[in-house]
Amino acid sequence: MTTENMLLTGSVLLIAGVMFGKSSYRIGLPLLLVFLLVGMLFGTDGLGIQFSDMHTTQTIGMAALCVILFSGGMGTKISSIRPVLLPGLLLSTVGVLLTALLTGLFIWWLSGMSWTNIHFAFLPSLLLAATMSSTDSASVFGILGSQKVGLRYNLRPMLELESGSNDPMAYMLTIILIGAIMQPGDLSAGGLVLQLLMQFGIGIAMGLLVARGTVRLMHIYVRMGRKAVSGEDAGQATAMLSILLIGSVFLTYSLTAVLSGNGYLAVYIAGITIGNARMAYLRGICKFMDGLTWLAQIVVFLMLGLLVNPHEMIDVAAVSLLIGVFMILVGRPLSVFLSLAPLRSINMRSRLFVSWVGLRGAVPIIFATYPVVDNVPGSGQIFNIVFFVTLLSLSIQGTTVISLARKLRLSEPPKDDPSEFGVELPDEMPTSLHTLTLTPSHLAQGNTLGQMKLPGGSLVMMIRRGKRYIVPNGTRRLHVGDVLLIIREDSQAGGS
Repeated sequence: MTTENMLLTGSVLLIAGVMFGKSSYRIGLPLLLVFLLVGMLFGTDGLGIQFSDMHTTQTIGMAALCVILFSGGMGTKISSIRPVLLPGLLLSTVGVLLTALLTGLFIWWLSGMSWTNIHFAFLPSLLLAATMSSTDSASVFGILGSQKVGLRYNLRPMLELESGSNDPMAYMLTIILIGAIMQPGDLSAGGLVLQLLMQFGIGIAMGLLVARGTVRLMHIYVRMGRKAVSGEDAGQATAMLSILLIGSVFLTYSLTAVLSGNGYLAVYIAGITIGNARMAYLRGICKFMDGLTWLAQIVVFLMLGLLVNPHEMIDVAAVSLLIGVFMILVGRPLSVFLSLAPLRSINMRSRLFVSWVGLRGAVPIIFATYPVVDNVPGSGQIFNIVFFVTLLSLSIQGTTVISLARKLRLSEPPKDDPSEFGVELPDEMPTSLHTLTLTPSHLAQGNTLGQMKLPGGSLVMMIRRGKRYIVPNGTRRLHVGDVLLIIREDSQAGGS
């Protein structure tokens, strides 16, 4: 294929994926599922694009996953995850282990049945389960965000923490089991524990170390720009710092991997550390990372769709269906309930919802390429089963998340976001934007801005009434339900 044809194919795939993805919100389909289906439509059994390079897929998938995890870490505020730190970490560690063990035992039991067409030994059964043991909540929150649905009881930050921190655990299990299968006898129980401790310890330490070094470098860069004769343009500074940050992402992963640590965990820790640091141009950098994350997700999802041959999945459809149903109805719920058993503060409805949000996504498919690249016996079946289970999970669980949240009375209107007004402030300004939704108590002393009592150092910039945006003045009559965009001095920014 010529370079021109590659560019043509890639551009058509991107445009088709974006347009199909936009229409998917109306019917509640996870965006991930749409991009996978678009890739399959253009693939070998569809329009005939030939792509079967597992090595390239693994490399691109690794880079994309680093960007996705880092961006997810940057968007995680420590203040929001602190109340749910323990349940989130239990789900991402103990929960992953239990999911892999329970599902692996079920696959091993299936392999012993004469009527099935899979025949995995115990370790390959665990390997297949390990590749699918992590969840992907990005598509879930894409649906919740598009439908303007919030979640009670801090469920959203809990699931965000789980989805961001459980991929490293699944990766470690996958790599360790591949090594145990390909080199039997080299790994003892003590060696397994030591590997896990090294992966976690080195991953956390390197994530913190490189992140702090990166923040310091960014501060040095900003000071150098301000000392320049004419001062550096803000747009250029944002672009250069964003590029520096991308370099730091891959430096974090590669250095940690060289030291036998978990690179994915290090990248996620680095994202949290940098995202919660005080620095100039952070808002613009976050926007850059959001765009890059979307591009990484789209590229990897389309590529995975191209990689699979649907006709090969037919051979394992029946057994994949059984495995998928077991994970949805037994494996994930059991692992959630057992992991959260010590925590009495989490009610039954929340546990049921968390159990149902065990979506499989692109990460399990990427992890399923590792056995193929390492020539593990039966790796072709492993890959096809993982892909089928992912499609099943997204189709069933992904399309019912909103309705289940409402039935369990866990949904609530999302909090107003100042960014919806389209107004931004420079990072250097000692001010911040807030919103206030008016209630009858706010209008008790009068229904105009002049009659309202706002905290000192506050100013109403705009009013949103339904879909209308209104420029405020002292005599403008206000209605219950109006949303005010308020600018405050940082010293006064305490809450609405």
